[in-house]
Amino acid sequence: MSKPNADALAAQARREADEVYAGILERRPEHDIDPTLDRVRQVCELLGDPQRAYRVVHVTGTNGKTSTARMIERLVREHGLRTGRFTSPHLSRVTERIAIDGEPISDQDFVATWQDVAPYVHMVDVREQEQGRPGLSFFEVFAVMALAAFADAPVDVAVIEVGMGGRWDATNVVDGEVAVITPVAHDHERWLGHSLVEIAGEKSGIIKDGATLVLAEQQEEAEAVILGEAAARGARVVREGVDIEVLDRQIAVGGQLLTLRGTGGIYTEVFLPLFGAHQAHNALAALAATEALMAGGGALDGGVVEAAFADVDSPGRLEIVRASPTVIVDGAHNPAGAESLVAALDEAFAFQRVVGVIGVMGDKDAENILATLEPALAEIVITRAASDRSMEVDDLAEIAVDVFGEDRVHIRERLDDAVTLAGDLAEGGVERGAGVIVTGSIFLVAEARVLFGRA
Repeated sequence: MSKPNADALAAQARREADEVYAGILERRPEHDIDPTLDRVRQVCELLGDPQRAYRVVHVTGTNGKTSTARMIERLVREHGLRTGRFTSPHLSRVTERIAIDGEPISDQDFVATWQDVAPYVHMVDVREQEQGRPGLSFFEVFAVMALAAFADAPVDVAVIEVGMGGRWDATNVVDGEVAVITPVAHDHERWLGHSLVEIAGEKSGIIKDGATLVLAEQQEEAEAVILGEAAARGARVVREGVDIEVLDRQIAVGGQLLTLRGTGGIYTEVFLPLFGAHQAHNALAALAATEALMAGGGALDGGVVEAAFADVDSPGRLEIVRASPTVIVDGAHNPAGAESLVAALDEAFAFQRVVGVIGVMGDKDAENILATLEPALAEIVITRAASDRSMEVDDLAEIAVDVFGEDRVHIRERLDDAVTLAGDLAEGGVERGAGVIVTGSIFLVAEARVLFGRA
């Protein structure tokens, strides 16, 4: 096929995929929760239960889910198995959410998957609406599409990231052979509860009977709830700080060098091309999950582990998108994420002066996010993402002034203007070592990546 014809077909497939996405977007948004698994279960049953066609690692937690899922998928793939990965939200295109062998699903397969599931989605929509209940949401449709696409590929192992919570999340129709719970903190409190006990209770709902639970280090009250659920389910528990541990971590060019104690042994000089202590702990959880899946808790081949981790990436997580001044994007969108960001900036980057470009969603804890970031930032430029969920610039700026003081707060409605001003402010204060961090929202980070040609 000639290149012009191939380009025309690719463009047509992209248009068709975008049309499908636009149609799905008209459904209830993913943050509009109706806590039941019935709709997704019904569609899956009509499809022949595709989620039972492969082994599953199920990942939840408050922060670190996507990075951990990406690491697990890469480790499993390095063993020569075919993989599926479902994560959210996406940064550039919705096809990123459904990845096969580490690559976003093609536009053609995205459309074909929708065409396969659409009649069954419609049937369940009608059933539900006849009973006065809502049809499938945006996120529920994507969960169904991912599960179907993985069965059709077919994959050997699917790594499934929870959208929100766990117990009532649309992904919880899977029977995860391995469940991973990253650190639990406050976020999505409107839906998950206002205490760590409540939030941990929701997240522990992914643990299945007889599964292996890989549990990252937790605050005491969250850990107690999760361990109680694991005991009730007869799950084998692998706990950070007890069964597994980050033994050593050294800063290296482009990332960090790790020594990890897994359930199968000690892995030394593992290079991870990601920044921050939190990513080392995510790597530990990913290693333990893969040991459980691939070796029954025994040791993995050291060369396989090294090759897989060296090839890991996690876009939008402490990602450098420009030099001079250095511009970093990071998806921290809650106080715990902001804490990890501040620690990583101090440790991995020799900045003399950092200016933040910050936009926050309206349902987030903006005051505590800003308060956490304040010691690390000389000044901030308040802006917003294009999402209708974004906090208004003036409202966020009012909170920022209370935290930073009026002299350190600037406002720019447009992201490109905000980044330009932040760069000028950063470079204007020092001769070298100027940095800009764009953070506060995954949606803002996604737009910044497009702005810098990383989409």
